[in-house]
Amino acid sequence: MNTSPHAEELALISRHAVEHGLHLTGKQLEQLVGYADMLEEQNRAMNLVSRKETAPLLIRHIFHSLLIGFAYPFLPGQKVLDLGTGGGLPGIPLAIAYPETSFLLVDATGKKITACRKMADDLGLKNVLTRKVRAEEIRGLTFDLVLSRQVAQLATLCRYCEPLIGEDGLLICLKGGTLEGEIEAALSAAERNNGFPADIRMESIEEYSPCFAEKYIVIAAGKES
Repeated sequence: MNTSPHAEELALISRHAVEHGLHLTGKQLEQLVGYADMLEEQNRAMNLVSRKETAPLLIRHIFHSLLIGFAYPFLPGQKVLDLGTGGGLPGIPLAIAYPETSFLLVDATGKKITACRKMADDLGLKNVLTRKVRAEEIRGLTFDLVLSRQVAQLATLCRYCEPLIGEDGLLICLKGGTLEGEIEAALSAAERNNGFPADIRMESIEEYSPCFAEKYIVIAAGKES
């Protein structure tokens, strides 16, 4: 596998992954690079990720997504919902890293879901399904985990996710900035309505790369967790 254009980025990803118990095979690293190339190509036609960022896409978006697995190790057979996936983030990188976990990627924008479906198919990901739908339109399904990457305020996300999260399930978000107010608002709303979540914790991810300054993994848990 010729990964020379991405060798430095892949070395960083592999090193941190191993430190957190995630051993990526050569094929998986090749898939991550392939996804990065596809995402960059698709992004020229539609706005899937910001074009203003200077950090390599493989780090800023794909490694960023994989960090969820450092905070929560995905298990075989689990069902995961990627809410507002956009260009497949964080769902596609995590589906590559955890091939025995099932991922449903949803977005309200049809062209984004079409792009995600094509990329997942081209990468040979058998554990990925896609669907054009809004969160509030999903009926009759529950998940072990719901993932979100800067989709909405925490209180809104928790309201959307409450009927979608099974017993002992979690909402895991990638967020940035000052989050204390968001967390307080989400917990206050849950307390008033006797709803989800019962607890929220956040972990800084700045240690992994300078481009993750003031970026966090936020984990919301229900009463049974």
